[in-house]
Amino acid sequence: MSNIKIRAAVKADLPILKDFEQGIINAERPFNPCLKSEHFCYYDIGALIEADTSTVMVAELDGELIASGYARIRESKAHLIHDQHIYLGFMYVAPNYRGQGINQRVVESLIAWGKSLGFSDFYLEAYAQNQPATSAYKKLGFEPSLVELKLSL
Repeated sequence: MSNIKIRAAVKADLPILKDFEQGIINAERPFNPCLKSEHFCYYDIGALIEADTSTVMVAELDGELIASGYARIRESKAHLIHDQHIYLGFMYVAPNYRGQGINQRVVESLIAWGKSLGFSDFYLEAYAQNQPATSAYKKLGFEPSLVELKLSL
């Protein structure tokens, strides 16, 4: 896997990135029965690629995109000591490449981008029941911070 290249996404990557997004949605359906059954999107990936306040990174192997993630600057809640932070999302690794540390490399590149802008606070979300995801993020140093609870009657 040493020949995997982590790079900033470009507009030409959009068709594959949109497929990755649907892969994320399908993977998250078992954790949230409230997700719409029809086609929908979580992100405006094109805007994330073009904005100065965000970056989308991809992992590429022999010209094939195999993973993605984004980082963007977000306003922090008024009660926090930092005014802004970096929010990470759109984490996806193609099924044949999972468990090989590729997501870690993408996340590290996103953190490096945020640090280059002077940020030291990074947040992301994962479904609490998604043990592979939460375990992977804990290995990278993330700790649970706030648990959202819901009741559907």
